[in-house]
Amino acid sequence: MYKNSEGYADPTAARAIGQVMKEYKANQKKIWRKQYEMKNQSKVYVVSKYAGDIDKNVADAIKACRYLIDKKKQPIASHLMYPAILGIGDTDMESRTLGLMYGLSLLAMCDEVYVFETKSGLSEGMEQEVREAKKLGKPIKFIKMEEI
Repeated sequence: MYKNSEGYADPTAARAIGQVMKEYKANQKKIWRKQYEMKNQSKVYVVSKYAGDIDKNVADAIKACRYLIDKKKQPIASHLMYPAILGIGDTDMESRTLGLMYGLSLLAMCDEVYVFETKSGLSEGMEQEVREAKKLGKPIKFIKMEEI
């Protein structure tokens, strides 16, 4: 039984504290369940354009990632991360190659590969990622950007 500051039993405070703890535990269970579900989501490597119209292509990659999140999949979009880290531009081939190599190592850890195609087709980097996915035996799904 909960006792107040003077040492007397306080059943009202005990019920209130008990209710707060019950709500806290229920909320924690929801959080743990969500974390468990997320840990077990399929990790999907996102293949989409980066070079060229970078602003548009980054926006498309973000849209593709949101599409996968809505499908309860975990997107891995290396081309949204490594260009920012490495300062990659269209003409910096050394950094671009390094970013692509890091991306391919992430691809190897993924469960699936989704290729988000545009009307202009696949870029050279996208084709390399598709070849690597095939070599590794990863399931590949092609999706047209205009359909998401």
